[in-house]
Amino acid sequence: MIVLREVKKIFGKNIVLDGISLTINPGEFVCLVGPSGAGKTTLLELLIGAQRATEGVVEVDGVDLRAIPAPVLQLYRRRVGFIFQDERLIPHRTVAENCALPLEASGWHDAAIQQRVADVLQILSLTTLANALPSDLSGGERSRVAIARAVIHEPMILLADEPTGNVDPQQSMEILKLFQQIHQSGTTVVLATHDSGLVETLQTRVVHLQAGKIVQDGTGGYPSAGPAPQAAKHEILVKEPAQNSGEEPPEKRKIKITAIHS
Repeated sequence: MIVLREVKKIFGKNIVLDGISLTINPGEFVCLVGPSGAGKTTLLELLIGAQRATEGVVEVDGVDLRAIPAPVLQLYRRRVGFIFQDERLIPHRTVAENCALPLEASGWHDAAIQQRVADVLQILSLTTLANALPSDLSGGERSRVAIARAVIHEPMILLADEPTGNVDPQQSMEILKLFQQIHQSGTTVVLATHDSGLVETLQTRVVHLQAGKIVQDGTGGYPSAGPAPQAAKHEILVKEPAQNSGEEPPEKRKIKITAIHS
């Protein structure tokens, strides 16, 4: 699903990513770890198309994100969920309104939006906070709202940048359970984190970045430095989310960015 080949990202004279090669297979749960400045956030931004690689190739489902036009890139982003480190909730919108934004952008009808928002808020134990503003919420509640907004449109890929950075250990474990549930539904999850407890609990694939390079790629907790293996490219069969027009959902098929049209 996701393939990076010799990717370099330079800001001014600063090399943030230096020759990264990485394959993330369909349905994987991958933790990106490493010190501040290692390039974790920049890597996620390349995957959402918010940044473009200076050199190299960033592919999703066989399509180089650098090569697709802006309108198609916007359509691609509707298939990806992104959880920002600082949540980025709109302060003057309620919890329900914040969660509805991705559906509004995708052209869902009002009735379908209301039902989907209600369902997701119930799953994440946020129903009683539907009409609250972000300023009324605790750190853990804001994190759950950010997760709800990121998954409400049933993305094929979920990217998360330090989602437990502003919560206590108990809330961190609750958020971990949410990510595990999302992953079990078939979503590919890429999680950038400093939370060693989270990584040790997950015992999943861990990609260790240091100074813009992958120093180890393996399974388990925080790894020791070592070479990163080259992985083979794979494809994925995913199910299209149900349409809001009342039509029957299509059969499972491979999603190609080049086949998405407005």
